[in-house]
Order: sequence, then C-alpha cells, then structure tokens
Amino acid sequence: MITVTENAKAKAIELMKAENKGEGAFIRVGVEGGGCSGLTYKLEFDTVTRPDDKIFEDKGIKIVCDKKSFLYLIGTELDFSDGLNGKGFAFHNPNASRTCGCGESFSV
Repeated sequence: MITVTENAKAKAIELMKAENKGEGAFIRVGVEGGGCSGLTYKLEFDTVTRPDDKIFEDKGIKIVCDKKSFLYLIGTELDFSDGLNGKGFAFHNPNASRTCGCGESFSV
C-alpha cells in the first residue's frame, strides 16, 4: 500500500483543482531509472488507469502505481513540505537502502 499524509492530501487537492483535473483525477506515482543512486521517483496527476495498475485510496485520495514500480514503493508514504529545508512532495520509502543528498533518487 502507498499512503499520503494530510499535507500531501491538501496540496494534491489544491494542485488538481488548479490544473482543472476534475473529479476522477488521482495521483500517479512510479519509479524510473536515473539519478545518482539509480532510481528516481515520478509523480503526476492523471485521469486514466491502465490494465496493470495497482490502485489504492488513502484519506480520500486515489493513488495509482504501475505494477513494476509498486515493487519498489510498497509501504511508501507520500508527504508534502513547504518548509525552509525544501519544498515539494517527498517519498518516505522504507525500501530505499540509499538515497542521494538531494533526496531525488534512491537504490534498493
């Protein structure tokens, strides 16, 4: 399962409204090769699911992840911070064994 914090929920709702995504919009998360540690996170708002997607709901927010990425993201919490130490969505991934200094990439 992939979860969201209250801060991530509030920001996601705000951004989806600003982008006129509509009622059926959801957060799509995933991973792809790249970054200094080997894998990078992906996050976007989407409205179309695919046949192999894993679909979750937490705090009223729908979260969708492709099957391959899900293996790397099991148990991950999506957070949002707008503090002095960085602004944006952050992935708290218990499967990541090493992350880069900027927090944008990881390895397992």
